[in-house]
Amino acid sequence: MPGLGTTWYERGTRYWLRRVRTAVVLLIVMAFVCFAAISLYRGFRTVLPPTARTVWDWAQVVASCGAPVWGWVVQRRRHHQDLLDPPAPDESRSRKRDEARRSTGLALAGRAAVLIAAPVMPALAAWAVGWCAAMLTVREYPSEVGARRALERAHQLPGNQKRLR
Repeated sequence: MPGLGTTWYERGTRYWLRRVRTAVVLLIVMAFVCFAAISLYRGFRTVLPPTARTVWDWAQVVASCGAPVWGWVVQRRRHHQDLLDPPAPDESRSRKRDEARRSTGLALAGRAAVLIAAPVMPALAAWAVGWCAAMLTVREYPSEVGARRALERAHQLPGNQKRLR
């Protein structure tokens, strides 16, 4: 299966190495996002009067403490919902293709949104950290569940010579 290979089914060393590699890369990306968020926020707070700056800083501390939990909950609910109706391999590939097509436009639109969101960037970055942590700590992904079910159905049909891609 393209994108999944066979490591998802066997769950051997290669599978766990891929999962660890994904976690490390995402950890590096999230560190950069947090650094950029704090840098943007520092630039924003310099235009605030000292009293407002103190109040806003404390508001960011409180929001940044709750945001990872919120991000975690959002991701876990989505994951649970996707596990109830996991995508078949073709649907999973289609979703990935659609996400790749949208990513360029979202990246360009995100540049303007980041400037507008500068006052709350630390909380947004904290939310993203919680969301990513929840995504990386699941036992199995919905695409794996859908692929496993499709594979099991293919093997249960008598005389089925159809090869899953």
